[in-house]
Amino acid sequence: MAGISSNIGSHEVTMTVKDEAVQNPPCSSSKPKQDFGFSVPFMQKIIAEVLGTYFLIFAGCASVVVNSDDYEKVVTLPGISIVWGLAVMVLVYSVGHISGAHFNPSVTIAFATCKRFPWKQVPAYVVAQVLGSTLAAGTLRLLFDGKQDHFTGTIPAGSDTQSFVIEFIITFYLMFIISGVGTDNRATGELAGITVGSTVLLNVMFAGPISGASMNPARSLGPAIVSNQYKGIWIYIVAPILGAICGAWVYNMVRYTDKPLREITKTASFLKSAGRA
Repeated sequence: MAGISSNIGSHEVTMTVKDEAVQNPPCSSSKPKQDFGFSVPFMQKIIAEVLGTYFLIFAGCASVVVNSDDYEKVVTLPGISIVWGLAVMVLVYSVGHISGAHFNPSVTIAFATCKRFPWKQVPAYVVAQVLGSTLAAGTLRLLFDGKQDHFTGTIPAGSDTQSFVIEFIITFYLMFIISGVGTDNRATGELAGITVGSTVLLNVMFAGPISGASMNPARSLGPAIVSNQYKGIWIYIVAPILGAICGAWVYNMVRYTDKPLREITKTASFLKSAGRA
């Protein structure tokens, strides 16, 4: 007779054998299995990040290409903003429960600094996101070649300082919103996709003409790699990461005013589940 209890969070199964444990002790020569972090659930998360980032960058950058002079700029800036916002929204609802729907190295790194995501999984997530972005930019390059080929990356319209500050602020704003609706149990989690998508739409609307409104190192790196254009690329790597980290930590400071800092990072959420193997 045996009773089995499972711990879903750590994927461990404990068996208590009442009648046979004394007579048949387990073999002491068995070696414990080593966990290298590569499990089926983890690989599913990586695939979800690759596909999610691919669809996000493909849709968003395609709207930029179609808005060129060759197509009489039919999409317009509000249209481009809506495409980015809607793409983020539908993808959050599609794979948010699988990988956390990061699609953005700055979001992944910011969560890791707040202990909401394991550092050992950060490199794999970042590679997956950059890979998805690069594949999407490469697909657009193949579809729109010749005269229709347009650089879909991000380039400062003004000074580097201006774009750096803009990227820092809008990514701070984005990560602050993500932390609020995605990691706080008191928020309405069902509206996370709509809220985050609306934030992206808003940021692209006013920051797009200035810096390109990247908010995402992968979004800028993918097209840059495909087109071999790296002008000002450091802005779109450094500023979003710093902005996201500051946004996450500022929200953590205002999350609970009556609890010590060590308890602030313990709140569970559907995004925190991405760190569980």
